[in-house]
Amino acid sequence: MQITLELPEDIARGLECKWKDLPRAALESLALEAYRSGALAAAQIRRLLGFETRIQLDAFLKDHEIYDYTASDFEHDREILRQLRTRESLH
Repeated sequence: MQITLELPEDIARGLECKWKDLPRAALESLALEAYRSGALAAAQIRRLLGFETRIQLDAFLKDHEIYDYTASDFEHDREILRQLRTRESLH
C-alpha cells in the first residue's frame, strides 16, 4: 500500500530543514508509534524499515529511546544475579 501525505509548502520546507529525507522520517515516525502502541511487532518494524538484522532494529529503537526490556525481563535478570552471587559465595 502506498500512502500519500499532502503538506502545505511552508510546513514541508520547515520539516525538510530538520529532516533531509522527509518521506523516510515520516515512515520511521509511523513505525515507532506502531511499535510503541503494540500495533506492529519488532519483526514487522524491521521489515517495514528495511533493516537486515535485529541488531540494526535494536540500535534504531535505542536511538529513539525505546527499550525492549520488561518487568519480567528485570525479574529474570535479578534471579540470575542472585544465583550467581550464591554460587560465588560457595567458592
